[in-house]
Amino acid sequence: MIHGGAGQRYDMADGARHHPSWTFLTNHARVLLMLARDPGVRLKDVATDCGVTERTVQAIVADLEADGYVTRMRGSDGRRNRYEINAKAQFRHPAEAGHEIAGLLDLLSAPAGPSNTPPGSPPGR
Repeated sequence: MIHGGAGQRYDMADGARHHPSWTFLTNHARVLLMLARDPGVRLKDVATDCGVTERTVQAIVADLEADGYVTRMRGSDGRRNRYEINAKAQFRHPAEAGHEIAGLLDLLSAPAGPSNTPPGSPPGR
């Protein structure tokens, strides 16, 4: 068995893909990262990329907005929303208390690529 991208495993015997039963990031974290990557992104596109419904993304954005992680603004075109991330907001769980989300955003909001590979890691992982 080998491990593929996005947490997928491939069984060499039958070529089947196995999806993980858990992931490190919550849907809230994924939505936040997508808004950080593209402040003008459509929530429909966020939903597709996160593998959840648009309604779920709307509820997550409302949660993030209510707790001060995100500010929703009307875009310059007057039609689409834009999202501003409060990078100084802190994690909610006591285990991460006192840490700003800026570190997570810095680590994961940039597109993956060779320049984002940690030292000593093989390229593309």
